[in-house]
Amino acid sequence: MLNLILAAEAVNYVPYVVVAAVVIFLLIVIVSCIKVVPQSKAYVIERLGMYRTTWQTGMHFKLPVIERISKIVSLKEQVVDFPPQPVITRDNVTMQIDTVVFYQITDPKLFAYGVERPIVAIENLTATTLRNIIGDLELDHTLTSRDTINAKIRVILDEATDAWGIKVNRVELKNIMPPTEIQDAMEKQMKAERQRREAILRAEGEKQSKILVAEGQKESQILAAEGEKQAQILRAEAVKEQKIREAEGEAEAILNVQKAVAESIRLINEAQPAEGYLTIKKLEAFEKAADGKSTKIIIPSELSGIAGLASGVKAIVEKDEKAQ
Repeated sequence: MLNLILAAEAVNYVPYVVVAAVVIFLLIVIVSCIKVVPQSKAYVIERLGMYRTTWQTGMHFKLPVIERISKIVSLKEQVVDFPPQPVITRDNVTMQIDTVVFYQITDPKLFAYGVERPIVAIENLTATTLRNIIGDLELDHTLTSRDTINAKIRVILDEATDAWGIKVNRVELKNIMPPTEIQDAMEKQMKAERQRREAILRAEGEKQSKILVAEGQKESQILAAEGEKQAQILRAEAVKEQKIREAEGEAEAILNVQKAVAESIRLINEAQPAEGYLTIKKLEAFEKAADGKSTKIIIPSELSGIAGLASGVKAIVEKDEKAQ
């Protein structure tokens, strides 16, 4: 009897359990359909297998069963390092080059449906583009033209990946690895080039040294000549000054003699000498005139005209000196 009562009560609780289970299931379904898209992410949503929309950052609700998240796409800039690829230069040198590509997804829909395995597609496209570009360059130009090669590859990849919703920002050649024998030859060439530059610098140094020595000798000779010139000028000026002083001394001596003569005449005049003294002086003057170089001598007829004779003799002597 007790069992029947318990079974009846259990039957009465069945609807409540079913309702509770249904409510819990619906809550789970609703909660699972609420999605929060984080920053720098994008969700591609499909409804019944067809593209529906793209969810950006924020909270979204999808219809259960008929809608699903097809692809979660990162909008950050991404880096992919591709393994070395064999390439051949224009001068038939085979080398290994590995590249690094920096890209960013700009359209999640095109990225999800544009191409299968887009990273593999970018790798293959990078390898073929690299071979085309390197094939037009020689080895030396390849080693010195990284920036040019990077720019060309980036432009080509960017144009090709636009249809896939991918933006290629940068392409870098990570390593360029020529064959071992080429590396050895390049090292020898570099060593020879450095030795050549060393020899040129040494020769330039010796040349400059000789030029400086020659210029120093030239300047020394010029200075010596200038010194000798100045010395000659100073000696000439000293001789000139000496002659001037000598001439001034002679002039002063003559002036002193003249002053002495004038003083003696003045004293004689003041003393009022007798006629005999004057006659003796006249005869001395006549004697001096006779000893001169004059070829003409005038002797007065009268001895009393001795004074006139002395005057005439003096005039003749002065005239002859002027003529000579």
